[in-house]
Amino acid sequence: MTAVYTPLPRAANDAVPLPKALRVPIARGEPRDEAQLREHYLIECELADRLRCARREERRRLYTVLYDELYRRVPHHPMNRPSQHGRALGIARDCAFLRRFLRPSSVFMEIGAGDCALSCAVAPSVRRVVAIDVSEEIMRRTPPADNVERVLSDGTSIPVPDGSVDVAFSDQLMEHLHPDDAAEQLRNIHRSLAPGGVYLCITPNRLYGPRDISGYFDDVASGFHLREYTAAELAALMRSVGFSRLRFYAGARGWYAPVPSMLVLGAERALSALTVPTRRRLAGVAPVRALLGVRVAAIK
Repeated sequence: MTAVYTPLPRAANDAVPLPKALRVPIARGEPRDEAQLREHYLIECELADRLRCARREERRRLYTVLYDELYRRVPHHPMNRPSQHGRALGIARDCAFLRRFLRPSSVFMEIGAGDCALSCAVAPSVRRVVAIDVSEEIMRRTPPADNVERVLSDGTSIPVPDGSVDVAFSDQLMEHLHPDDAAEQLRNIHRSLAPGGVYLCITPNRLYGPRDISGYFDDVASGFHLREYTAAELAALMRSVGFSRLRFYAGARGWYAPVPSMLVLGAERALSALTVPTRRRLAGVAPVRALLGVRVAAIK
């Protein structure tokens, strides 16, 4: 698969991206103003462009370098100033979803662990946790738990023994991978799972995106969401690397239930036929959003 890359529009001197107006209102609870959002957007798009255009061997280094650079250059980035209430609520909801899959004997692996707060929250419920991320800088921000091992990745590698993980989990990760790297990481996750192990993947649906900072300015993700997926696209990719069964979940606010795949895929087909403004408006309606949020359990 080859990435489709459209460069940012450039000014006459070919040095600075042209300014863009906000396309959607600033989200409720967003503490930053329009100038800060635009600064974040321009820096993130600049760094993401480097990753999109990099050769495969270069990307192994750049995933770590560019994310660390983003957090340094954008001091008001949400990851530098996380809302303690919002973060705690998100972790509680993830734990509620994960609880049905975890056992005291489980080895749990979080890919894209960030500050490792979720991994540390899960740790008392399982035998062992492996927290994987590309940014050493951000993984240092939460004190370690005794049974949590922190592992630095190059963006696609899953440096654990084959068949050693019972439950793998990622939340808002797949969309950050270069399209040419996504299948490789999925193959590595599949390899890491024990027979019958499950990979729980949460990612924003392309049909209501973009969901990175570029959503304020663009119709297609142009920041560090290098590719956003529909449920149908992600399911095809997972099957191609060997996952035998897929189960979709729908819901919100910590409550999730399995739903028939044809219901999710049918809703996607219907929305895909609409114009972008209409699609985004409908996708923002709570029941549609609850159905479309890509939350899939891929079983080995």
